[in-house]
Amino acid sequence: MAPSLVTSRMLQLPSLRVHVLEAGPARGPLVLLLHGFPELAESWREVMRRLADAGLRCVAPDLRGYGGTDIPADGYDLDTLADDALQLAALLRPGERVSVVGHDWGGAIAYQLGMHHPERLARLAVVNAPHPAVMARRVWRPDQLLRSSYMGLFQLPWLPERLLSAHGGWLVPRAIRAAMVHPERVPLERLAPYAQNFARPAAAHAALAYYRCAVRRAVLRKDTGAPPPIRAPFRLVWAERDVALGRHLTRGLAPLFRGPFDVRYLPDVGHFAPLEAPEAVAALLQEHLRAATARAPATDALEAAAANDAGAEGSEAGPPSL
Repeated sequence: MAPSLVTSRMLQLPSLRVHVLEAGPARGPLVLLLHGFPELAESWREVMRRLADAGLRCVAPDLRGYGGTDIPADGYDLDTLADDALQLAALLRPGERVSVVGHDWGGAIAYQLGMHHPERLARLAVVNAPHPAVMARRVWRPDQLLRSSYMGLFQLPWLPERLLSAHGGWLVPRAIRAAMVHPERVPLERLAPYAQNFARPAAAHAALAYYRCAVRRAVLRKDTGAPPPIRAPFRLVWAERDVALGRHLTRGLAPLFRGPFDVRYLPDVGHFAPLEAPEAVAALLQEHLRAATARAPATDALEAAAANDAGAEGSEAGPPSL
């Protein structure tokens, strides 16, 4: 059987115009796949094909400021980024629960949705992005502080933009491949659109605004107190050879969840797992997402029922052994 066709189109949301990739049966359970830095929706293409073959409707947007999506002057905080995803879900499946998968910055958005908008979610999965509460506690470890030092560089004015957009954005695909264990799986030619995106200074500035807004939020201490627990069934997929994020960020998760959750590790894979190991990532996501409820209305009654189901599943499966 031929692999599922991936198509693209533009969608108008209340906040901005978004470029998306789509695959899978039109009325299959909807899965939004959110990419990270410095990527595009294209990073999900091979994962989407496999999930679509399993009957899921996959939609991967270029995030705010990336690719074919609009580049607004502001709105790069997590609240607005999560709202972009909610608007996309509402446009595609009004009144229904959807599943969300995020990698890197897309993972940060997925956590935000899980904590603050549980009534909109069927299931949740994250690939190589730590829970923000865990990151806040452990970023100060010397090893993680070294891994995260690039975030300090990104706070400087103009210089990071200049580096990312110089020479037609040539640094971006090379940095992506340098973070892979098997870069031969992703030739430079496939990453040409990534370079083209960052060759635009406005796009480079937008991508860096994610980091600048996050640091500003942390300095202003806008996130105080315990975060709301995530109730949607959750899976964390973690590539173990991540140069930016240590494996220690996958431990101590139990207090942060009220529904079933688990962690699955990918040995010998680097940070950009959806690009480097799409078969393995898709298999773990498919296993998790196959129970997603198609076209479930986002009502209070169903939210309560979902919470009860989550409790029952959690008592059966239990927390993962980390």
